Amino acid sequence: MTWNRWVLAVHVLCAVIWVGGMFFAYVVLRPSLSVLEPIQRIALHTQVFRRFFLVVWHVMPLILVSGFAVLFGFYGGPASVGWNVQLMMLLGLIMSAVFLLIVFGPYARFRRTTDRTTAAACIDRIRKLIGVNLVLGIVTVVAALLR
Repeated sequence: MTWNRWVLAVHVLCAVIWVGGMFFAYVVLRPSLSVLEPIQRIALHTQVFRRFFLVVWHVMPLILVSGFAVLFGFYGGPASVGWNVQLMMLLGLIMSAVFLLIVFGPYARFRRTTDRTTAAACIDRIRKLIGVNLVLGIVTVVAALLR
């Protein structure tokens, strides 16, 4: 197996982890939290966000680096690829920016606050931004499959 295949494998695996994690959080975890009291939901969100954002903090740069490595090392640059790969690059950069917005915006406020109302507002903002990134991630996966 050539280095390009290994780099592509890392790229796809990291994308699966990120998009799959958002899908799980949005479609499975969030609706399941309704059985918990608000204070328990906040405590659970504290743990889930810490762990998931740490994972994404590592896979997001790997996706970008591996994607650009394949783009330039295998395909010869953006001019040599189709619109779908260029769309994938654009959406990946936007998703990364949204993730950074989450981490340095509402998640940072969430971590600092001791007020339940503020924490709940931060959780809601994070949920909405993760929803945006989930839609972008699904569109990115579809774009990757088009030729």
